[in-house]
Amino acid sequence: MAQTQFRLHSDFRLIETGRAGENTPLLARLAQLIGSGQSFAISTAPALRIDALPVPPDAAPQLSCQTSGSSGRPKRILRSQASWIASFEVNRRAFALTGTDRHAILGSLASSLASYAAVEAMHLGTGLIDLCGASPAQQLHHLSETGASLLYCSPAQLRLLIAAARGSDAPPLPALRHVICGGGKLDGASLQAARALFPVAAIREFYGAAETSFVTIADPDTPPDSVGRAYPGVQIRIRSPDGRTTDGAGEIWVKSPYLFLRYAEGASGDTRWSDGFLSVGELGRMDAQGRLYLSGRQSRMVTVADQNVYPEAIETHLLTLPGIRHCAVLALPDAMRGHALIAVIEGAGEAAAIRQSCRDRLGAASMPRRVVFLDRLPMLAGGKPDLVALQAQFGAGA
Repeated sequence: MAQTQFRLHSDFRLIETGRAGENTPLLARLAQLIGSGQSFAISTAPALRIDALPVPPDAAPQLSCQTSGSSGRPKRILRSQASWIASFEVNRRAFALTGTDRHAILGSLASSLASYAAVEAMHLGTGLIDLCGASPAQQLHHLSETGASLLYCSPAQLRLLIAAARGSDAPPLPALRHVICGGGKLDGASLQAARALFPVAAIREFYGAAETSFVTIADPDTPPDSVGRAYPGVQIRIRSPDGRTTDGAGEIWVKSPYLFLRYAEGASGDTRWSDGFLSVGELGRMDAQGRLYLSGRQSRMVTVADQNVYPEAIETHLLTLPGIRHCAVLALPDAMRGHALIAVIEGAGEAAAIRQSCRDRLGAASMPRRVVFLDRLPMLAGGKPDLVALQAQFGAGA
């Protein structure tokens, strides 16, 4: 019978690094709740905390966590514990995980990716290395010293590790076998740099959302602009606006054992159910080999000079350019062209060359009107730029 409740495996252990990770007290609380068989909620207001979650006596064990809030206020989601357990078992088999493995997380448990990795380690009985709060250079050092074998991270976190390794004496990481990267598109340049930094590891990019968990996962043959094929157990349909399945571009719909139950707080007009399939408003297409290509969120798509433009596609391109660490593309109302685009960049570059590169690669409508450089972009716990904060900063004065 399939498991429906998390267990605290007797082999689980928190690996010491010589410094206290910022998640460490919360991990002890999480282990206590899982060990006592309770449902739990990870919340961030007024501060990050983990509490027991009351559920009806006849309900299956549950958990509650947050969406990233990258384009709006974070929403609290409710899911069954079985929905995560199902993917734990897939990962255990696919990555050949045993009790000798050591998971590592770089960010806060406020991120569903970090909390997922922590619970997976507890349930499967691996070690867990909490590197939240350490600098990227320190994180590289501790990944090597502790013998981390499985790293969960976002593209932004991975790019910071890569930047820290440049020009340093960063040690090799022979024990690191897998890098699981999700929460945004990983650009080709960063992928190649990660392969050089972690020469033994398989770099596995995945696409998903807090509401869906895993949707696709890439392999070494995945083209740079694809996010891979369906994760085991996932069905993907691309539907046109009239709801019919299409071989072209359209809205991505997913059916799997890993889907969430409902929103516990907040709502999203992009999130819809139909015949057991779920959409969170992402657009894309699939090729003849079943590989998925993302266009962007339907809610972020804008028109510029009567052409549909996807800010995510521009951001993905910008991250391939030298000197750019993080970026966000804002779309502001424009009476003549519908919208005007602003590229906000953390890093270095020449504005005219950046604009021309976007025009050459994506077309005139996708060329930002302005390029703004910041010393540091405001970031969310999951490693994504805070679009709401940036919109408030630049929206009025554009």
